[in-house]
Amino acid sequence: MTKLEEIKTILKQCKPLIEKKYHITDLGIFDDYLQEQHTANDQVNILVDYSEPPSLLELVDMEYFLTDLLKIKADIVSKKGLQGTRRKRILSEVIYV
Repeated sequence: MTKLEEIKTILKQCKPLIEKKYHITDLGIFDDYLQEQHTANDQVNILVDYSEPPSLLELVDMEYFLTDLLKIKADIVSKKGLQGTRRKRILSEVIYV
């Protein structure tokens, strides 16, 4: 199983907990992990959308939670915070779990 498949499996298994704890409605992976162009020092980029806006502390807590869960640095990006060409690119390539 590839690292991407492992990450997707873990996220799918924990998605109900993540949705409940952080009020997440969408959870996806984007960037280097999709092309499997990652190294041991990489991070996994997680795109989220939510039903209730999280506080800064909740976002940091979610980042630490996902980093511990996935055993790789997780970078959380809010769908609502994306703009311009970056938004188009990320939304066109994201794989939701």
